[in-house]
Amino acid sequence: MKKVLTGLAVVALALGCTSVASAGNVDSSCSYKGKRLYGKVKVVNSFPDVKVQVVRSFPDLKVQKVRSFPDSCGKWQFVDSFPDLKVQFVDSFPDVKIQYVDSFPGRP
Repeated sequence: MKKVLTGLAVVALALGCTSVASAGNVDSSCSYKGKRLYGKVKVVNSFPDVKVQVVRSFPDLKVQKVRSFPDSCGKWQFVDSFPDLKVQFVDSFPDVKIQYVDSFPGRP
């Protein structure tokens, strides 16, 4: 009986950990670890604020490229100087997965 309860506890713990890991990395205020995920964005090769992977499905954030007024969740204006956010594009182990869209940016 004790082995069965221990086994159930391990299964419950494993299920709890996977549900937390798949909850997404973008919080309700459209930020990741305190960094807003909208505004003026600069692409860098080292020392990024956020590592980003571009995906076609199941993104953490839908991103719309804009030329002006990047003032709401998911709107990014790419700049070379004075960024609000520095991102590095990676192929694996991203902090945030994004999908480019033409309309309705933000959290899915």
